[in-house]
Amino acid sequence: MPQQTRDRRNLLAVNLGLTVNILLAGAKTAVGIVGRSPALLADGINSTSDVVYLVIVRIFMRLAGKPPDREHPFGHHQLESIAALVIGAFVITTAVAIFWNAVNHVYELAIGQEQFEGAHAVALWVALVTVIVKIWLAVFTQRIARETESMAVWALARDHRNDIFSITTAAAGIFLGRAGYAWLDPLAAAGVAVFILYTGIDILRDSSADLMNIFPGGALTSQIRRLLETVEGVEDVEEIRVHRIGLYLLVDLTIGVDGTLSVAEGDRIASRVEDALWNEIEYLRHVSVHYHPARSK
Repeated sequence: MPQQTRDRRNLLAVNLGLTVNILLAGAKTAVGIVGRSPALLADGINSTSDVVYLVIVRIFMRLAGKPPDREHPFGHHQLESIAALVIGAFVITTAVAIFWNAVNHVYELAIGQEQFEGAHAVALWVALVTVIVKIWLAVFTQRIARETESMAVWALARDHRNDIFSITTAAAGIFLGRAGYAWLDPLAAAGVAVFILYTGIDILRDSSADLMNIFPGGALTSQIRRLLETVEGVEDVEEIRVHRIGLYLLVDLTIGVDGTLSVAEGDRIASRVEDALWNEIEYLRHVSVHYHPARSK
């Protein structure tokens, strides 16, 4: 996919998520307060935090699309991972705040300091409509994430997916609260917080791995080794290092060749290795091949 098309698709996912979450945040927060539903209010706060970090993500996505320069020869795509890191931090902070408030609410109901007769019917309807909207948004965003393989859009897709579970929990709490189990509405708010916390931890783990240059995986290493076995002149593979900059891959190889060959012939073997990788490895941005006399077997 051309980089310009990829950036446009990523921004579509972010802009759509931002617009929908602005509408949902306003509706759920207002109805949660007026309709006296702690669970819906908690999910409204979650959507409000979504709006804040989506604005941040939108800024980072635009910066990530900047072309390479002298200080950033491989481009600015790692800003997508930083955006995902910001998302994870916001999500975890929101989860802790909601959980603490929900636990206090349940405790006050338990000791009789607060009376709660259940939320209004409109709160339940808003929750059910939100479930439908979030299912559609999660599917759409995940499809774009598969197309572009953007860390930030994958993070958004996971957040939308977990929003489905959180609002479903809220809807169940509202329904049971209206049925006479008053404490289940604020307890559902605590359940929403758990889902939010899980999402934040998941996003932080993936984005941190990318920023710390954790190896992309054994499958890629195996693919590279298989490719090198087909290159004439390569007698040994001493080392494979792969680094990821946003979507793109940087590969650093050390291979063994016949020690009796000339430097020029060794250079031709290294060039064949580079050509093989460029032809077969998707999203490759840079290849560096070092060669030494092969170790005796």
